[in-house]
Amino acid sequence: MPWLIGIDEAGYGPNLGPLVQAAVPIRVRDEAGDLWQVLAEHVRRAGGRDDGRLLIDDSKKVNAGAYGFSRLERGTLTALAGHLKLPTTLGELLKRTAIGDSRADLLREAWFDVTLGLPSDGNCDPLHQSAKMLSQALEKQRLLLGAVRTVVTPTPRFNSLLTKWGNKAVVLGAGVIALLRECRQMPGDEPITFLIDKLGGRHYYAAVIQEAFPDGWCQAEREGPEICSYRILGADRVIRLVIQPRADGTHLTVALASMLAKYLRQLFMRQFNAYWLTHVPGLVPTAGYPGDAGRYFASIRPKVLELGFTDDAIWRRK
Repeated sequence: MPWLIGIDEAGYGPNLGPLVQAAVPIRVRDEAGDLWQVLAEHVRRAGGRDDGRLLIDDSKKVNAGAYGFSRLERGTLTALAGHLKLPTTLGELLKRTAIGDSRADLLREAWFDVTLGLPSDGNCDPLHQSAKMLSQALEKQRLLLGAVRTVVTPTPRFNSLLTKWGNKAVVLGAGVIALLRECRQMPGDEPITFLIDKLGGRHYYAAVIQEAFPDGWCQAEREGPEICSYRILGADRVIRLVIQPRADGTHLTVALASMLAKYLRQLFMRQFNAYWLTHVPGLVPTAGYPGDAGRYFASIRPKVLELGFTDDAIWRRK
């Protein structure tokens, strides 16, 4: 029963707020096929009839519209609760999933509140019901949701890595390397296939992958703008990697990783906006993306300096 591990990110493009990367593993039957079809009794895609089934898809589609965040939260927390119990605070969610320096970096952020309660509306009953249904569906199809992992890179860490390497893409690659190293330790000796949404504008990933697997040799099977595939030779289990654009619309595991990364990013930006609103009354919130981020930073910069922060603590240089 091989592992399929989806990896995606949220927040690579913005100038404000953290970069969030996530990995979601599912152990599948050899003949599992399209997991959306396998779980169709309890899971639906965007555009399908809203009939109570759990919505899992590209986070941009899930998060669209007036009720987008509620759908995003339901899908994300249901999946997490399907693995263990429902996380009831943001701190608990991160304690369960975050790796490396992610939590320590966040605790140094003035806007971060580890005690934030989940779900946002405080009503856990629908999530418990959804989680129970999802767990039963996974068990019925002989699927196993593994330990979910996240890497969070707040602005100070992001800028320090930029100073060190001079390349924004390397920051993204560092998070992927951390997730690959962590997730190769999935239980058992079954084969692992990593399914990864394309990293920026790259078409070649052998060097990044080789760094993640120093005990093996990364062999390119195919490289190009539409898909890249690699195999790790000499590792302690069969490991394959597939990197392609729009993977969050092609693979359910990548869609879940996309949703988790986006959900965390949304929670962080809510906290970020709330913090600065206490210092700049009437401040209009931002999602942190270029264009609007400049307006927002200009509004808060006097307070940034007054409170003793540097620009590099708030504004991502690339």
